[in-house]
Amino acid sequence: MPVSSGQRLLRFDRRLDVRFVAGADEAGRGSLAGPLVVAGVLLDYAALRGHRVRRLALLNDSKQVEPEEREWLYHVVLASASRIAVRVIPSREIDRRGLHRSNLWGLRVVLADLHPPAEACLVDGFRLGPLAPPHTAVVDGDTKSAAIAAASIVAKVTRDRLMRRLDALYPRYGFSSHVGYITPAHTEAVQAHGPCPQHRRSFDARAYLAA
Repeated sequence: MPVSSGQRLLRFDRRLDVRFVAGADEAGRGSLAGPLVVAGVLLDYAALRGHRVRRLALLNDSKQVEPEEREWLYHVVLASASRIAVRVIPSREIDRRGLHRSNLWGLRVVLADLHPPAEACLVDGFRLGPLAPPHTAVVDGDTKSAAIAAASIVAKVTRDRLMRRLDALYPRYGFSSHVGYITPAHTEAVQAHGPCPQHRRSFDARAYLAA
């Protein structure tokens, strides 16, 4: 019988042989506009039984699922996780602190926000330094670990919802369609109207050349 994506991800975490596994991931790192959203998810593998674990069978990296399925998985994660932590880092903070430092700070904070403290903390790709809880950087972790994949779903859905709200405030830029990433239409809008307060001015982007 084929193994589902969620079963494969859950097996990775279970092989750690601990009860509490935390995963952390972010959404919007490569975006030209909008916030960086960082999420941490704590899974209690002693409590993931029956219907709670069956609902995670379709869990996957947020980039591998369609928006409608991500919304459904978001609610599944909320119902299955023991704790969830989210931090939203606005564009002006990214410009002030720098993208990489903002990202590492957010990942450290969401892991520290999760209680009870995880026995294993997994991060998608990044080592967070000595100020973070003890953790393991997992390359392509959102395709390997259930806890990281769950965090990727929470971060992505949260950020997409925020970008749809920002679209209503800044309707010229099409945030609801490209959610702040660089597309030809987004570049044209910035060149026609100039950047709005949601644009990351510290980015070296062609869209800003004529703005």
